[in-house]
Amino acid sequence: MIEERTVLITGASSGIGKACAKAFAGQKARLLLCARRIDRVRQLQQELAAQYPDIAIHVFELDVRDREAVKAAIASLPEAWKKIDILINNAGLSRGLDKLHEGSYEDWEEMIDTNVKGLLYVTREVVPGMVARNSGHIINIGSIAGHEVYPRGNVYCASKYAVDAITKGLRIDLFDTPLRVTTIDPGLVETEFSVVRFRGNEEKADQVYKGLTPLSPEDVAESVLWAATRPAHVQIAEMIIFPTAQGSSMHVHRT
Repeated sequence: MIEERTVLITGASSGIGKACAKAFAGQKARLLLCARRIDRVRQLQQELAAQYPDIAIHVFELDVRDREAVKAAIASLPEAWKKIDILINNAGLSRGLDKLHEGSYEDWEEMIDTNVKGLLYVTREVVPGMVARNSGHIINIGSIAGHEVYPRGNVYCASKYAVDAITKGLRIDLFDTPLRVTTIDPGLVETEFSVVRFRGNEEKADQVYKGLTPLSPEDVAESVLWAATRPAHVQIAEMIIFPTAQGSSMHVHRT
């Protein structure tokens, strides 16, 4: 079902995006990979090409926050790559862990521009082609933060609530087409997420996962792949995934 289908993955340089690239490569999909850190994406391309010499991979640099760059990148794709079958909106981040009245304007803008506006920009450029072809699947990587607000998570949680609302709205807008819309919403996943949130403070980031076994990026990627490989009449609308030691955004058992 996935072999030879074209899959666009944003934020493919690390974490869940990179794991998704590997999972779909294993199913012989055609991979369109992009991120700001193009050097990492090119390295991933080389690794996947060595492991799966028969698959096609095209990479390009993209900051999803830049609307004009998104428009130009999608419009200028080589002809063989214009037909995108699956869009995985993975690019996203968190900055800071402050009370709202002590928060940073710059942090707020970066989260909203990436998690909300960036997702919208990419979706707006890709989905019309899917509608015209009467075929496609949009998979948004959300978060439990889009269902439960946690202390000091204010604006990040708001951005993920927005992803949830956008996903539901898009599904309604497309319900009279064969297109499918999915959100995959993980709890604690050990990626660069916390290192980014704490601006490179690895010691502080490690505390987030201390005393439990968190999800891995591969766990989430397997769920994305599973949703993408259901029969055409089956739409996985929403999937929340926790590590076993997590009961909610605020209930985590540590040993």
